[in-house]
Amino acid sequence: MKSTLHALLLLGLLALLPAQAAVILIYHHIAEDTPRVSSTTEDEFRQHLTYLQEHGFDVVGLDVLLAKLQAGEPVPHNAVAITFDDGYANNYTAAHPILMEFGMPYTIFISPGDIDSRTGPVMSWEQIRRMSDDGVLVANHAMHHEKMAQPEPGESEADWLKRMRQTILDAEQRIKEETGQSHRFLAYPYGEFSPKLEALVKELGFIGIGQQSGAVGPSTKLTRVPRYPAAGRFAEMSDLAQKLRTLPFTILEHVQADPMVTAEHNPPTLSLRLQVEDFRPSQLRCFAGMEVIEPDWLDDGQTFVAKASKPVNRGRSRYNCTAPSISKRGYFYWYSQPWLFGRSSD
Repeated sequence: MKSTLHALLLLGLLALLPAQAAVILIYHHIAEDTPRVSSTTEDEFRQHLTYLQEHGFDVVGLDVLLAKLQAGEPVPHNAVAITFDDGYANNYTAAHPILMEFGMPYTIFISPGDIDSRTGPVMSWEQIRRMSDDGVLVANHAMHHEKMAQPEPGESEADWLKRMRQTILDAEQRIKEETGQSHRFLAYPYGEFSPKLEALVKELGFIGIGQQSGAVGPSTKLTRVPRYPAAGRFAEMSDLAQKLRTLPFTILEHVQADPMVTAEHNPPTLSLRLQVEDFRPSQLRCFAGMEVIEPDWLDDGQTFVAKASKPVNRGRSRYNCTAPSISKRGYFYWYSQPWLFGRSSD
């Protein structure tokens, strides 16, 4: 009888434990003379990697992590993947030597057309090939870092989708020609995407990766994989340390989570159906800038609705929704919903 009770208690505790989770970090510049909002200094970057190393985080390749998610397999405990967007030259001159010193894998997302034309302070193909030879994953950031979420003014939807297909496939082919790599990972420029773009990405057999924050896990939608920014004010170790200890909500249905906002439906409404096991619904809060939104829970006990009291501004914005874990002290469940209203600026 006692052994049966012990077994039942153990099963109950295991049921409460949250699914294994991973975090993907996004960097742009590793420098002190670039815009602070997209920059992490070398000292800060070393501090980040030292923290990961000393606190038992498992830094894995993005390909390893995404393969686990695709296969529905558990991700490594405390897994972290490191990524860079835009292919800036300081990724090669500053970040690469530090990462090689720490022996940590990472991924760079590049726009091959910008590399070909040397648009901006970007790396050369020779530098990228050297990084590739060192084991760095080289992946797709569209051909020319163009805005992808919606047609340009006067462009038909058919022409836009044709153009998006072309930029994705051309960029993938160019990367393969120069490095031999083809992972079919697409990081959306500016982190902007829409349901129709997601459908195209899925049709082409790509994984779509955003810039909205949040942890990843088995229910992460593979056309909108989240990443945490680690630059500017988010480079502070106190901020990053908390985000490294976050968990993904188990999302059963994206009831209302279209990133595209119209004037008729602004402020936008977010509604998700969640598996409610390791957090208390009464503790879930969503944040729209400084506004705290207390979500409404529907009668099914799994679906919440969150709506800010004020319209979102033109361009990009987000709702961030969090709830403390019951079983994993100090950890928070975290979901970020990106919004795109009108045509955003760079």
